[in-house]
Amino acid sequence: MTMTTDWKLPWKAHCRCGAVEMTISAQPLLTMACHCRGCQKMSASAYSCSMAVPTDGFAVDGPARDTREAEGEGGYTHNFCPKCHSWIFTEFPPEMGFVNLRATMLDDPSWFAPFVETQTAEKLPFAETGAPHSFERFPQMEEMMQLVQRYAAEGAKPA
Repeated sequence: MTMTTDWKLPWKAHCRCGAVEMTISAQPLLTMACHCRGCQKMSASAYSCSMAVPTDGFAVDGPARDTREAEGEGGYTHNFCPKCHSWIFTEFPPEMGFVNLRATMLDDPSWFAPFVETQTAEKLPFAETGAPHSFERFPQMEEMMQLVQRYAAEGAKPA
């Protein structure tokens, strides 16, 4: 992935207590809000905010994380701080090439805006994200690749 200076990288991110530190050195592929019931329950909110970060542009430092395999199919693992139990990121199979960082872990999340919202079939009636692209379920892989390209051109960037 080509890095551009307008992203002002690298960024730091931390769990709530600060024990786990993450460094983001590659621009995000996409920013998202997920309305699925699983994300609602894990985030204790109406939806989770995340950003897909290339695996080779993501590093973690700190104590060994608590992990939990995602329910159902998918082959991904949720990572939590072992001290404060914050849900910090989700790992996908290596061939996918990215992790989903919870955007609120960024030391400065003020620029974050979801470009895509998914699972709106499970959306709570009051929950609005302002995302310009909305899907009742998860987009198909071809749609996702188009969204990644559009996000590179149109998505929010840090000021």
